[in-house]
Amino acid sequence: MSENVIVYCRVSSDEQTLGSSLQVQEERICRYCEAKDYNVIKVYKEDESAKTFEKRPEMMRIVDYIKKNKGKVQKLLFLRWDRYSRDLTSAMQYIQWFRQHNVEPNAVECIIDYDNEMWSLMLGMQIGLAQSDNIKRSKATRDGIHGTLKQGKCSNKAPRGYKNVRTSKHNTHVEIDEAKAAPIRKAFQEIAKGLVCPCEVRRRFCPNIPESSFLEMLRNVFYCGKVRVPKYNDEPERIVEGVHEPIIDEATFYQVQDVLDGKAKRNPKVDKTANPDLYLRKFLVCPVCGHALTGSTSKGRHAYYTYYHCNQDGKHVRVNADKVNKGFVEYVSGLIPNETVLNLYNEILEELSQKSAKSQKDELRKMQDEVSSLEKRLNNIEDKFLDGDIDKDTFHRMKSRTEKDIVTLNNKIETLQSNKKSLAPQLNYSLSLLKNLDRVLLEAPVETKIKMLGSMFPEKIEFDGSKYRTASYNKVLNLIYQNAKVLQREGKEKSGLSEENPDSVPRAGVEPARVAPLVFETSASTDSAIWADSGAKVREKIFRTKYLLGFCALGWLFCPMGGYFSGSGERFFAHGDGRFVGFICRSICYTSCFGLFLGKGGAACREKTLP
Repeated sequence: MSENVIVYCRVSSDEQTLGSSLQVQEERICRYCEAKDYNVIKVYKEDESAKTFEKRPEMMRIVDYIKKNKGKVQKLLFLRWDRYSRDLTSAMQYIQWFRQHNVEPNAVECIIDYDNEMWSLMLGMQIGLAQSDNIKRSKATRDGIHGTLKQGKCSNKAPRGYKNVRTSKHNTHVEIDEAKAAPIRKAFQEIAKGLVCPCEVRRRFCPNIPESSFLEMLRNVFYCGKVRVPKYNDEPERIVEGVHEPIIDEATFYQVQDVLDGKAKRNPKVDKTANPDLYLRKFLVCPVCGHALTGSTSKGRHAYYTYYHCNQDGKHVRVNADKVNKGFVEYVSGLIPNETVLNLYNEILEELSQKSAKSQKDELRKMQDEVSSLEKRLNNIEDKFLDGDIDKDTFHRMKSRTEKDIVTLNNKIETLQSNKKSLAPQLNYSLSLLKNLDRVLLEAPVETKIKMLGSMFPEKIEFDGSKYRTASYNKVLNLIYQNAKVLQREGKEKSGLSEENPDSVPRAGVEPARVAPLVFETSASTDSAIWADSGAKVREKIFRTKYLLGFCALGWLFCPMGGYFSGSGERFFAHGDGRFVGFICRSICYTSCFGLFLGKGGAACREKTLP
């Protein structure tokens, strides 16, 4: 009685498939079955690796067929043992399973007699040779990949934004796919700003990239023109220069890394675009309920009209926006800068600018010297390795760390050199703002108006439809403007409080129509008294007042108000990590001089400092 046979054919590459290797295997096995008078009941063919059985669907179908048809299959035949398996452990496991189900697996080109006690040795030799060949190929492949990466080339499929271009049968190179690279480049640039979280940037520019893949992409140095070489054998992990074109520059890449690591400074939140006709609604409050005033536009018979009104109850206050805006311009138009203070302010800023330039130059020289020192150290490391003083592992570790430090310092030097800006244009612009507040409020962009008013009025302004009242204003206005007290004059007269302690002044205000006739108050005579003294006392007070006024004015203009054209006061002198400007700002904040007019306890400081 002829035995029933299942024929199994397998290849592991497209090249073998194209070469009709499956057909050749089937023909040879079928001829063998004819010669032995075997009955072929099934033929299974597949194109899979022989490392594991579970990942070979046709082999699993054979197993299922044998389970469902017990006793109907006597043999499982294949051409060679390497077609059956290239892993000795799994091969022996499944051979035991087949034999338990009375199925004999065998190779037609190398028949093993299971009745011979040496069958396991023969089988081990056959499959062991195939496994050894696999290990040898795998090592050769890993060696090739490592060598390719060390040359700065892409060893596999190009990352997103790039494409593999074949130049010959065995050679390829990587090129930028601009259509896919553009949104990736934009994503890196947006994240580097630190304004929006990476997940939001992904949704805006790369919605088709999964979140986990997107975060991995942001960490990939390939995008800045480098290649990461993983640790291999005794060689440590390192980063080498790539031969491909970068999508982004190194500075942007490392800024993104700082953002992801939480090391980057937090930038201020960017508000939505404000309505130019309602720029005061961030500052005005209702005198009835104390809620903020909002605004809206209504359609009239012939045009659209915009109104400010209470967001709690529109009946409390509802006034035409044009009337409110014009009245507020009149409200602050009476401020006239004190020319003496401005000249002093200009002189101090020029002095600070010179110190800043000198500090920047010293910092640049210090970093350049440090780079030179690191380069000498790198040469010494190479000499020690060549002389045999250090081993290969230590050499690569020290070299990698030193090269990373050199790249970091060079990036800082490049940033420092690119930010050498003159203070004069910014200073002139600032002085122009101080002298033309009314024009700024009429003509400047709405973002400028909001930032300026935010620096002038730290608290909300009450508006009842005709009058503007504020509980407090920026104390530095006393220094820069001759008649800043006019903003609180009416309230002080009603309260009957002394000028000696202006921090305790309650809510006060002035009508827009009454700002024009400017009247100096007794508290404003502090400056006049100082300038009127004589002899040594005058010189002493001028010296003291010069730095008090200068530091306070500097803090007011460059910290809050200067945000209009730079985002923060430190950006005027931004270079490197902003150490010098950070020192100046911290000095202003922590000295009692600045606290004299801006911080708490200003009255007590004023009594001790300015007689």
